[in-house]
Parts: sequence; structure tokens; C-alpha cells
Amino acid sequence: MPITRTVLAVANHHPDQPAIVAEDGQLTYAQLVHNSRHMFTVVQALHRAQPTPPISAPETHGIPITAVSLSSTFHTARIIAGLAGFRAVSATIDPQWPLEHRAGVILATGIGVVITDSADLAAVLRARGWTGTTITLSDFLQKEAVAAPAAGPAVRDDAEPFLLLFSSGTTSNPKAFLKTRHQYRANFAVSSAHLEPGPGVATLAPGPVSYSLTLYALIESLASGGSAHLADEFDPVQLGRRISEEKITRVVAVPAVVQALIDACRRGADRFSTLELVVTGGANLPAILRTGLADVLPCVRLISYYGAAEIGFIGDSRDGDGTRISVYAGVGASIRDEQGNEVPDGDPGTLWIRADACSHGYLPGTTDATLLGQDGWATVNDQGRMVDGALVLAGRVGDIAITGGHKVMLPDVERAFDGMPHLGAVCAVALPHERLGAVVALLIEGAAPARADLLTRAREKLAPQFVPRRWYRVDRLPRTVGGKIRRTAAADLVAHGEAERL
Repeated sequence: MPITRTVLAVANHHPDQPAIVAEDGQLTYAQLVHNSRHMFTVVQALHRAQPTPPISAPETHGIPITAVSLSSTFHTARIIAGLAGFRAVSATIDPQWPLEHRAGVILATGIGVVITDSADLAAVLRARGWTGTTITLSDFLQKEAVAAPAAGPAVRDDAEPFLLLFSSGTTSNPKAFLKTRHQYRANFAVSSAHLEPGPGVATLAPGPVSYSLTLYALIESLASGGSAHLADEFDPVQLGRRISEEKITRVVAVPAVVQALIDACRRGADRFSTLELVVTGGANLPAILRTGLADVLPCVRLISYYGAAEIGFIGDSRDGDGTRISVYAGVGASIRDEQGNEVPDGDPGTLWIRADACSHGYLPGTTDATLLGQDGWATVNDQGRMVDGALVLAGRVGDIAITGGHKVMLPDVERAFDGMPHLGAVCAVALPHERLGAVVALLIEGAAPARADLLTRAREKLAPQFVPRRWYRVDRLPRTVGGKIRRTAAADLVAHGEAERL
């Protein structure tokens, strides 16, 4: 794993360089290496002390799995980074997931040790006959303080499993998949070529490490010899202070953070003088955010990347709203119909990807969904089309509505309202209709402009079949931990009578 090779080199030549920085702690590279030896001793002892340990998923090749489910981003990050140089498979489980989701993935994947402060989780696992071990963070730290050091971390074999990851957990049962060290090396090769992590680069990535965007920002920072600056949650009040005090040059975050950055700059841009690059992912970037950032910080570049945790980085956009993607060299992209046939240029369909960083598939204990086809290409069922060599995204299968025989891409409906004055976040949904099959409705967060103004805007920007037929207002749209609007949950607000009809 490149993280270990680089961590050891930086610890040797620049031992005092910050590796991980957060509100509740920080580690230099030398400290990270030193602490990892004590940490692995504790983890290894916890696994070995189990009379009948849980059986790890076969894909781990017998390596026990250690999971971290803590609210502390610092401790989550240092444990994941610390175990990277040893024979260990690590996982992060979002403590905000429903209890059933957390317990379910632990039981289904054979996780053996869970570092968590959730008494409820420990009780549920015991009641279900789980034979693994839960340990609180305070007890884990106490054991670390007195543990004898293990042999030092070392670069591991390509084929060895490294991380157990999950595709979701907010609205459905999480799908688990493993990443080998080779797959992460391949992923880092792509991101380092295009997204500009590098030696000494100070990257701020606010958000839980259980979110794949933050987790990968941590990995790529350490793999490149940079510094990972993390936060338990995004706090717009602290944004400018941390960028200034910690001399942040690069921010990796969801698009919602870009808006907070713009707002903070309007109150005083002098605190952002060190910032050079903003990298966004996890959701489409509204074009108004790109222009807004350029207005307040004209020297700061913005890259909106597209990828999937299961597959890896696929491509990026450097203008517009992030839906027109330049696919990276070495990554294959194909748009196919329901029968698996490639469609003509410009036609919509399901996106299939071929990439060295792609996982081998989902763990059967967590889903019956298929990631890889027989030809080695993979899909997470994102929809799109190829236009003049560029990939134009249209969202997931659930982001397309069939109304009156027309295919309507719901993200396209939402983009029509980008930049409309006095309008906050919006979400287009498909609602059942007896005659048309479905109709398009638009949910508006917060104060809403007049319905007549909304309709005028829609008719100016959209084809007739794309114009919403119903309009609703809600106080707040449902979102994932990573800030994505949950379209299905938004539609449920209408179905349950919890949205105000305009």
C-alpha cells in the first residue's frame, strides 16, 4: 500500500511533519508510525483472545476485520491509518446509521472487533449471539498506553485485502465490498495524476471518515506525503479559521461546503489566501457554485470529480455543473441498454466502467446485487450518455421518471432552477399518476418563489415533458450524512402529506 511506503519515508526524513490534524488531536508522521505498533498489538490481542471468533467473509482470506464506529474523526482516522501497515482488514461504520444497519453489517461480514462507545450496539450484538469483541475508545487508549510495540509496519502484498467498505446505510441495508491493496494503489495512481494531492500539501476534508470522500482524502494525503486535516462535522464558522491557521492549500468536500466557503469569503477573503484548489465529489456541483467561487476567490481552481467507492475515480469536470465528465485515461466507459448492448452516441442508458481500482464484487452476506458483469465491466447503475467523447451524467435509475412515455431525467429538471433568485435547494421527484404513469413534481426547501414564477422559469429552460406538474414546499429536504438529497425520502414526504402543496 503506498500509504505505508510513503509514511515510513516521511517519518524517517521529516518526522515532525503533520500527518493527521483534527480538533481533538494531531499526529506527526513519526508519531503515527510509533503509535501504530502499539495499536496493532492491542488489536491483535483482542482478536486472539476470542474463544470462538467470528468467521470473516471468505474474501478476507482469513484476515480478521477490525471496525471503528466512533464520532471522533481523529481517532477513526489514526486507527485506519495505523493498521494500514499490518496484516489487518479495517472498516469504518457510521455511528449515525440506524442501529439495525450497524449490527447487520457486523454480523453479515464477520467483523471480529468493534471500537465503539455505543452501549446499544454492544447489547444488540450480544443478544444476537455475536462472538466478537466490542471495546470503548477509552479502554482502547488505555490498552495502547501499556502495550508492547509490535514489529514495525511494512509494505504489504498487492493481493492482500485492505479495507472493508459500504456503499450506503442511510436509506437501505448497506452493501459491503472489499478493497485490496492493489486496487487502492490503482485508485491513488489516478487521483494523484488528476486531483493534485502531493508532498507537503495540507488538505482539509471536513466530515466523518465513514464517508468515502473523507476516507479517501485521508488515504491519498498520507500516500502522497501530505497532511490530512479533518473535522468531525462541517462547521462553517470554523472554516476560515482553520484554513488560515493551518495554512490549508486544498479542500476536499461535498458541494454544500463550497457554498459555505463562498459565504465565508464574502465576509472576509483574507483568511483564504493560502487556498489554491477545491475538489468536490459525492454529488453534482450546481454551476452557480462554480461561478460564485470564481467571483470571491478568482485564483482558486475547482475540480468536480465523479466516481464510485466500489469502482474508483472515473473522471472529472472543470467547468459547468459537473455533469459533463472527461473520463480519465486508462478508465473505460460504456453506455448500455437493458440487454447489455452499447447504445448510439447521445442515447441514454446505464453506465458501465472498466477500471483497475474496481472491487471484485459485493459480499454475498450483505446483498444479492451484482457489481461486475461477466466481461469484467462494472456498474452501480448510474445513468448517462456519451456525447462527443464526454460522459454526461443523468443520475441513478431512480433519477429517471417515465411520464406519458417520455424519459425525464430528474437531475436535469433540478438544474433548470440553478441560479434562480430567492430559491434554495430543490428536488425533483416522480409521483404516481393513473393516466401518465408518473408526473414530475418539484420540492423546494425553505421559502419558495411564487408558483407562477417557478412555472415561467421551467417553461423557459425545459422541454414540455420535463416541466413539473406539481410544486411543493418543505422546511428541509432529507439528506445523507454526506449532504446528498435523498430523492426517495423526499417523495415520501409528499406521499405522507408532509409537504405543502403550492
